[in-house]
Amino acid sequence: MTSESLPKAADAEHLTEALRRAGALGEGRVCNVVAESSRATILSRIIRLRLTYDGAVAAVPNSVILKTGLPDLAEGLLNAGRQEVAFYTQIASVMSAPPVPRCFEALWDEDTKAWHLLLEDLTDSHVIATTWPLPPTFEQCESILRARARFHAAWWDDLRLGASVGNWLDTGGMDHYLQKLAQQFTRFADRVGDLLPRKRRDLYELLLGAAPRLFERYHSHRNVTIVQGDAHVWNCFLPRGGRGDDVRLFDWDSWRIDTASDDLAYMMAMHWYPDRRRQFERPLLDRYHAALVAHGVCGYDRATLDDDYRLSALWQITTPVWQAANNIPPVIWWNNLERMAIRSSVFMSPSPVQSMPPAL
Repeated sequence: MTSESLPKAADAEHLTEALRRAGALGEGRVCNVVAESSRATILSRIIRLRLTYDGAVAAVPNSVILKTGLPDLAEGLLNAGRQEVAFYTQIASVMSAPPVPRCFEALWDEDTKAWHLLLEDLTDSHVIATTWPLPPTFEQCESILRARARFHAAWWDDLRLGASVGNWLDTGGMDHYLQKLAQQFTRFADRVGDLLPRKRRDLYELLLGAAPRLFERYHSHRNVTIVQGDAHVWNCFLPRGGRGDDVRLFDWDSWRIDTASDDLAYMMAMHWYPDRRRQFERPLLDRYHAALVAHGVCGYDRATLDDDYRLSALWQITTPVWQAANNIPPVIWWNNLERMAIRSSVFMSPSPVQSMPPAL
């Protein structure tokens, strides 16, 4: 990649000012920038920048990660990146040592919809546990859930939720969401045809019909926190060599206010096959709850976590529908659909939530 093809945020002068504002650079300045690597994800471009400095500098980052939007997605996904910028400016910035990469700059342009993040480069100190779609070990999962518990506990029933941080969906907002979901499901069912048997269609119809009652849990506005949303294990950095507990959670473009169990169900119920769930799901929920309590969450017992987790797992059957509607590749949504279909046999009943066994 040539310097001419780099975004404006990778300019040496821009980086100098951004690092100074973030307190990561004193009187020195960035004099040279080299793009060591660049890759595109579904929604963004990730560039590793190697930095050279002039002047007396110490303890400065030798490299940073520039995350920005993909130009060809600008028209179709006008808000892509907006949520993640908001996460770093509204949430991570007010936390003490949050379990996320340090952010040196987070900008969103309301007029052009352009955005970028300048993030700490963890390439040398951290690693993603496995190559997708291979699951991590139990110990790695435990480390990830301890980090999630620490983050969830920090925002548990915080008075800023829905006021200065995030938004609550009211009844009208929920009705709009359900109407859109029903339309997406109709298109999805037409698209896949016989690949979605009648029994599975019945489950979706039961869920949509029961949705107003099921949303009562959300509308209670109690025992809630900030959830990552896209909380799979490949959005986590673990310390290299398994040393320490410095897990960092990244990719926050889907964060929202909700029950913490949504992140847990997305990580385990959505991505694991039955044997692994039977072996790991309950003990990991035990350890997550213990960590939650250790970080100061009160009045939320283990049985309530089970109830929330079952409901979150049920709602996860809608995730493949949303993914297909938003042009996520079939290699992702199809496998998610099939894993949730395996699980969904325990949901089938005129009252789906009550029919689910405690251990899932």
